[in-house]
Amino acid sequence: MLNRREPAVAGLFYAADPVELREGVVALLRSAPRPATEHPKALIVPHAGYPYSGAVAAAAYRHLAAASDQVERVVLLGPAHRVWLEGLAVPSVDLFTTPLGGVRIDTAARDLIRELPGVQVSDVAHAQEHSLEVQLPFLQTVLGDFSLLPIVVGQCAPAAVAAVIDGLWGGAETLIVISSDLSHFHPYEEARRIDARTSQRILARATDLAGDEACGAAAVNGLMASHHAGDLSIDQVDLKNSGDTAGDRTRVVGYGAYVLH
Repeated sequence: MLNRREPAVAGLFYAADPVELREGVVALLRSAPRPATEHPKALIVPHAGYPYSGAVAAAAYRHLAAASDQVERVVLLGPAHRVWLEGLAVPSVDLFTTPLGGVRIDTAARDLIRELPGVQVSDVAHAQEHSLEVQLPFLQTVLGDFSLLPIVVGQCAPAAVAAVIDGLWGGAETLIVISSDLSHFHPYEEARRIDARTSQRILARATDLAGDEACGAAAVNGLMASHHAGDLSIDQVDLKNSGDTAGDRTRVVGYGAYVLH
């Protein structure tokens, strides 16, 4: 019997019914702009509820369509929202599940990085974490069958995250996904200014983003500090906030989508 992590935010951040969920994700992907580039190596995508950030995430995930027969493994990194965490945490379980089914954990990749500085095994860090979970239905819809190494990133230096990313970089069979929203709870116009500056810093490969610029700053900084990422081009494919999608404009959350290829 496989040990598994059950979905924590199905019915909250995205639909719990599998048919409704798949149809919703497909609709978001179909509405996304046609990709100008294909075969991305890494994505940076937001992680709010689908009515808020799903369309922004879809703008990045649509780039995977042409690579769906190549990608076999996804290394997924996102911030810790529910627990205090120093370093990075991988799960001990064998399977992550969503209403669309199970995704097997790449245990060999997990074993490979467990001895790296700052890496620990913690199912508690993963149990309620939505930043990783909300990416899975997109990946399941676009890629079909793949293995997964989910990593919750807490307080740690960019070099520690970069070491993990470089150690798992692989070739065309491996996709790196970084989950991060941008600014939180500013008025609409102020958020637009803040997020525009943050987006320019991401495109300039900044490794010192702060948490008030991007909640997944530690993961983004680690990607930009990684040796292999320096060889990639970075494109912004969408930049919005909740005032543009499904919320009012008094206190908004920013969302950006980026493709590295």
